[in-house]
This record gives sequence, structure tokens and C-alpha cells, in this order.
Amino acid sequence: MTNQILIAVTTLLDTTAKAETTMSHDLLVALAVLGALGVIFAVVLYFVAQKFKVVEDPLIDEVAEVLPGANCGGCGKAGCRAFAEACVAQHSLDGLRCAPGGDAVAAKIAALLGCAVEQGEPMVAVVRCNPANCGEKRRSNYDGLKSCAFANTVYTGEGGCPFGCLGCGDCVAACQFDAIHLDPVTGVPVVDEEKCTACGACAKACPRRVIELRRKGRNNRRVYVSCVNKEKGAVAMKSCANACIGCGKCEKVCPVSAITVADNLSYIDHTKCIACRKCVVECPTKAIHDVNFPSPAKKPEAPKPAPEKVEIPVAEKVEVKQ
Repeated sequence: MTNQILIAVTTLLDTTAKAETTMSHDLLVALAVLGALGVIFAVVLYFVAQKFKVVEDPLIDEVAEVLPGANCGGCGKAGCRAFAEACVAQHSLDGLRCAPGGDAVAAKIAALLGCAVEQGEPMVAVVRCNPANCGEKRRSNYDGLKSCAFANTVYTGEGGCPFGCLGCGDCVAACQFDAIHLDPVTGVPVVDEEKCTACGACAKACPRRVIELRRKGRNNRRVYVSCVNKEKGAVAMKSCANACIGCGKCEKVCPVSAITVADNLSYIDHTKCIACRKCVVECPTKAIHDVNFPSPAKKPEAPKPAPEKVEIPVAEKVEVKQ
């Protein structure tokens, strides 16, 4: 009985040892195969990478480091990296400008590229909707999604103007520089000139094109028509007392032909305007605004006519004969 038990145990141990040997052999074979496949794939990937590798100009990284990194899209590119690639590709700044960086960043990029750069005219976002009478004649109360893009598709506006600001704040959300806020009284956006970089994000976000980029002007003084309503004068005045009625008086008094009237709306070309403010005093509805001037515009007084000289006839001497 004891011998039989010993034989059974010995047989079991021999079988286990053979199984472990076979398992170890199979494991080693599997590891060797996997290792060989890894080496083969690594070699293949290396040659593929060498074949299709893209060599990038290191100057792109240098230009990208100079940029503010706002990725605002004001330059017309997808982001600061794309702007840097465009600058290096054409090796100049022709047609390219970083609005947040301004002339200082342009000068640094020009130094890296070894090209000349022209000083750009400072720009600022201008809200062309007159807040003086906004909210005075509310015809409806919008209680939907707070989005100008959505509201523009469903109604004309609380004041009834189909061209005016909707006041839902899409421009505020689009600005990455905290340069625009809604006025709590009028609901119309107000631009902080010190923070505005003229990236144009707010203008793109406005579905009614109420916001426009214009030159800051000398000493930050500028003149513009604060209205985009293209309705006829009588209809436009029902929505806003300060609406442009397209009368053309401003166009007639402009000495440099900077004002044009089309579709019942006057427009001042900021590249031609000399800020004489003759149009401001001539506008009957006060739709034209002058900003940052030290004193309000006044209509020049007509010269007084010179007093007429009245000649007093001298009495002739009459001799009396006695």
C-alpha cells in the first residue's frame, strides 16, 4: 500500500515537472516572437516616419512666442500658430496684422523675419446704435434664449427696430479682453477704448452688424453715424427719435466728400473724415455722434451784414437877392 502511494506521488511529480518545462518553453517562444515583431514594426515605423516627416521652420516657433496667444481670430487666421505660419510662409507682414499685439508686436515679428513693416492706424470697435432712446418705446419683452444670433431669427427687437442692437450680449461673450459690456440702463454694449484691441470678434458676433471697426482718430476723436436703420425716415423715427432719416444734409455740408447716403442711411468714411463736425450740427435727428471732443459742436453763426451807409444830402446854399 505504501509502495503504491510512493509510486503515485512520484508519477505526479514527474508529470508536473514535465508540464512546467513545456510551459516555460512555450512562454519563452511567445516572448521571442513578440520581441521579434516589435523590432520589425519599429524598423518599419522608423522608415515610414523618415519618408513622410514634415520639416517645420523653427522660425515659426519664434514668431509664435512673440504673439500674445489670444487666438482671437482677429487676423483672419485660425489662431496665433496659424498666423505665425502665414508670416513665415510669405516672409513678410503684407496683409497680416495682429490686432491685440499692435505695432509693438508687428515690429518684433518684422525683426525676426528681416522685413520692413508699416505703422498701422489704431482702430477701435464702435457701436452704431443710439442708446439715448433705446428702451423708451418698448413694444415687446423678449423672454427667450439670451442669444442675439437666435433672437435675430424670431423677432425684430423690443423697441421695434429691425436693425438695432438686440442687447443679448453675444459681443460681450465673444470679447476675450473684457473690453465690452452691456449698459444696465439702455441694454446697448459700451466699448472700453483702453482695453479694446480691435480684434473684430465682437463685430463678427453681432448678427445685425451694429458694431464696426473704425479708426480711433487723432487724439481719439472721431465722428460716425450712430444708426444702421435702412427704413424710410418716417418709419425709422417711430422706433427711435435719433434714427438717421437719410435726408442728405450731412452729405451736402461735408467738405471732403466723406459722407454718402444709400438705402435711406448715411455713412461716414472714417478714412476720409477730417472731424470738422459740420455734419454733427447739421443732422436734424442727432444721429451723428462726435466722440472725445472738448466741447459740443456748434453751428457757425452767419456773419452779420454790414450796416448800410446812409448818405445825408448836404443842403445847397441858396443866395437870396434883396
